[in-house]
Amino acid sequence: MAQLVRAPPPPATSLCFHPKLFSPVPRTRMAVNPTNTSPSFNSRKLPILLFDIMDTIVRDPFYHDVPAFFGMSLKELIECKHPTAWLEFENGVIDEEELEGKFFKDRRPFDLQGLKNCMRRGYSYIDGVEQLLQDLKQNNYEMHAFTNYPIWYRIIEDKLNISKYLSWTFCSCMYGKRKPDPNFYLAVVEHLKVDPASCIFVDDRIKNVEAAVGVGITGLQFKNSDLLRQDLLRLGVDIAIDAQ
Repeated sequence: MAQLVRAPPPPATSLCFHPKLFSPVPRTRMAVNPTNTSPSFNSRKLPILLFDIMDTIVRDPFYHDVPAFFGMSLKELIECKHPTAWLEFENGVIDEEELEGKFFKDRRPFDLQGLKNCMRRGYSYIDGVEQLLQDLKQNNYEMHAFTNYPIWYRIIEDKLNISKYLSWTFCSCMYGKRKPDPNFYLAVVEHLKVDPASCIFVDDRIKNVEAAVGVGITGLQFKNSDLLRQDLLRLGVDIAIDAQ
């Protein structure tokens, strides 16, 4: 059973599951070169950090900006949009043109480019997160996006240049899978060629964190950047303080 760990008083509002303390010193681990069956030794600093993007790294414009773009409330938008079109877009099942044709249940036309521009304007780093990523990067941690998002992740990258901190390695549109599908998490650790316990996963949605725990990954629920920094430090992640 997953253990729930809370920070010392005052209690943190984030949750940490399957805690494992990590040494800030890079470990030497055996890896198998996929093009060569002979084992080799690589020096790889652990843990590997996996980040959800929307409302963990980047503000999600869907809840405020997008309803305003359509002149609706969020409730009205949810009621009239197609129930699966966006999910299919996130999974790479449909492309942008197909999304435009079925975004609404009644297939009403809309300004797709205007919607993309609206979302681009709404993308911004969540307070304190960019500095945290910079500090982790300075300490040579391997970091990857692990996100449910369509090909429009490229719009986020174009605006915020997130790839200077982490790689857009695990997007649902590339894998045809979405969190919290356990097979998506297993595909991640298989790609990384590490044990699940050598990863820390951060997401604002508790169901996604619990799914990570289910395959043996240490999970943190994101609340804000300060609590995330505290949680990572408590787990033994080496973070530069006041890095210049």
